[in-house]
Amino acid sequence: MQNKYNFSKKEYKILKKLNTPAKIQDFLNSLPFNFEPDGGTSYPPLMVLKKKICHCVEGAVLAALALRINGYEPLVLDLTSSQDDFDHVVALFKKNGCWGAISKTNHAVLRYREPVYQTIRELVMSYFHEYFLNSNGKKTLRSYAGPINLKRFDKQGWMTTLESIEYIPEYLADVKHVSILNKKQIAGLRRAEPIEIEAGKIVAEIKKPSACRRLSF
Repeated sequence: MQNKYNFSKKEYKILKKLNTPAKIQDFLNSLPFNFEPDGGTSYPPLMVLKKKICHCVEGAVLAALALRINGYEPLVLDLTSSQDDFDHVVALFKKNGCWGAISKTNHAVLRYREPVYQTIRELVMSYFHEYFLNSNGKKTLRSYAGPINLKRFDKQGWMTTLESIEYIPEYLADVKHVSILNKKQIAGLRRAEPIEIEAGKIVAEIKKPSACRRLSF
């Protein structure tokens, strides 16, 4: 892998050391959240390592690369919300026949998922009840796409470039998604309770979020 993709010794050492999903998650947690103060970004993995900052998509792509270096498929999952909330992207991994997820987020609950889910939909639904608006408790998770294998972008050089990989979030926005609710279910959703809303306000870093809808979780 090192010689094939021409990583530097330092880059390869970092990625190779992240040899379990848990270690990758711990590494992402150690990086400050990218609130995009100067405008939207789509940093590739090596730029994330260089700048030591990332948002959800950038973190998911870095996680997928680390997974690939260590023998997993480089998979991501796109979670989409209603128009009044933010979408989210996580990296996927499979262990002992079950799915888990690695997540870079500033929020308290939309985080790492242990590999205990037998299907992708089951994993997706583990995010459902905590995916709500703090303003009014409306539950907003609506659809998903994945697993999406980032090998499809190998020709664009996503693993080793220092240039923007905007084509990845653009693909995630356009690819066909699977709805998780029908109209009757949406109409009948109960709002989160006040105590849940208070818990949902817990964040890792207190900074003004980006105006970019897709990249703010």
